[in-house]
Amino acid sequence: MSDERELVIEAAKRARAATRGLSIATREQKDAALHAMANALIQHSELIVAANSLDVQAAIDNGTDESIIDRLTLNNERVHDVAQALRSVADIDDPVGSVVREFTRPNGLNIKQVRVPMGVVAMIYEARPNVTVDAAGLAMKSGNCVLLRGSSSAYNTNIELVRIMRAALEGTAIPIDAIQLAPGTTHEAVKHLMTARGFVDVIIPRGGAGLINRVVTESTVPVIETGVGNCHVFVDESADFDMAVDIVINSKTQRVSVCNAAETVLVHSAIADEFLPKLMSAFKECDVTVHGDESLRSVVEGADVPFEIATDVDWGDEYYSLDIAAAVVDDLDAAIEHVRRWSTGHTEAIVSNDATSIHRFSTELDSAVIMVNASTRFTDGAEFGFGAEIGISTQKLHARGPMGLAELTTTTYIVTGTGQTR
Repeated sequence: MSDERELVIEAAKRARAATRGLSIATREQKDAALHAMANALIQHSELIVAANSLDVQAAIDNGTDESIIDRLTLNNERVHDVAQALRSVADIDDPVGSVVREFTRPNGLNIKQVRVPMGVVAMIYEARPNVTVDAAGLAMKSGNCVLLRGSSSAYNTNIELVRIMRAALEGTAIPIDAIQLAPGTTHEAVKHLMTARGFVDVIIPRGGAGLINRVVTESTVPVIETGVGNCHVFVDESADFDMAVDIVINSKTQRVSVCNAAETVLVHSAIADEFLPKLMSAFKECDVTVHGDESLRSVVEGADVPFEIATDVDWGDEYYSLDIAAAVVDDLDAAIEHVRRWSTGHTEAIVSNDATSIHRFSTELDSAVIMVNASTRFTDGAEFGFGAEIGISTQKLHARGPMGLAELTTTTYIVTGTGQTR
């Protein structure tokens, strides 16, 4: 066993040992630890921002894309936000021990399906140091110990965040090894984590398509797959124009560097002549560049909005910028067909006042979240009332959409008899 692999396995063993103490912690004890962590983050926010500035400067020096730098950056306000996310998690009911279902068989056996922690969860993620805090808080509240493997771009920030959170656990009922940075900084160290089957119970990747695909294809540990977001907004012929403009603009521009930002807008042909000038006027105000086919050039350029001819790359892209693909579609069927071809299964939105169109859009598409007359930006654990999220899953196993506390649990059957034999 290599030295680096041995370090990873030893960390996993410490996490495994800590699961026993964490599994018997009460909600009150876990919530107290979450508040202690939140207090510590705020108290030491200047240290966190200072460490983060080293990572941000290195990213700037390396010519990193602005959207990634935005996700990487922490300031005092954002530190307070991640601390508040921990407090929000403390406010949510503890899923551990809750009964999913209970029934009694004709032979008198009572059967309960009860939520229990997964055990040792490894998070492999890119750039965003807020994930370090969200993952630690959600894992702990759901009774799991977590091994955190952020990207090298946030290395200094993550060291400081984890150091502060672990120190905050001193004196609480929660074992300090419930939260650990996974050892190592190399790609090989990541591979050791992905192949630590028997020591790590589940891996959750969060980041770009390259990272997620690598973890899914190379891991021997079970994976809960999160997904990239090529999100669509369809403006139906019955849509309220003002509502539709507001939803498209918010979905695209409220924050461009996130997976729930809209990347494509589709407009029903019956309203295109009247609606598109209104939308383009809003795009001009927000400095949005439109990628579309030749039929859109005159209306886009007539509104003095930057225009580029769309290719297959544009229809499938996650821009992370003030760019959007746009198309006029003949009808609802054409919109659904376009989304089914290009979607990553994350979030799709329809703006419509027609119940039949809404029903068809909601049932004929196969994405984790369907928004009806609402922005795609609401696909978010905090907005769903989960306090925070571990990621947004686009797979079809037990966790789909924003993943909160319940999605970090599995179940145990507790069968109680009175001496029955078979």
